[in-house]
Amino acid sequence: MRLPVPVQVRWSDLDAYGHVNNAALLTLLEEARVTAFWAGGPEDAPTTAIIDAGPGASSLTVIARQESEYLGQIPHHRLPLVVEIWIGRMSGASMDVCYEVHAPDRSQVYARAQTTVVMLDAASGRPRRLTAEERAAWEPYLEEPVAFRRR
Repeated sequence: MRLPVPVQVRWSDLDAYGHVNNAALLTLLEEARVTAFWAGGPEDAPTTAIIDAGPGASSLTVIARQESEYLGQIPHHRLPLVVEIWIGRMSGASMDVCYEVHAPDRSQVYARAQTTVVMLDAASGRPRRLTAEERAAWEPYLEEPVAFRRR
């Protein structure tokens, strides 16, 4: 199962060619990831949004690796893009977050990506194991990782 997350393209995300800059794509993915996993958002936040990331939180999340594949140019849209998120792998202290970036009407897939997120204990700065609560919230979204075309 995948979690659809709407993400608005900002005018500042565009480059001189009129499409989303490759570096801006990482910011759009970050926005989707924060919406999907960080607690404390709106009341209609997804059930996956359980990471306490506020001041004084006991855990931190860091990015260990990111990979993206561009399938088409992303133009500016008035409506939000739809970023489908799922978990490609969960291990002891990390998970691979997978994405497909779709046009607002889902008529086109613009990009696929994968981010390895590592959970850290805030006090020690060392990796910490995923909790039972995290696993229970995220396991429904566990499926095959992104299949990149050019590997």
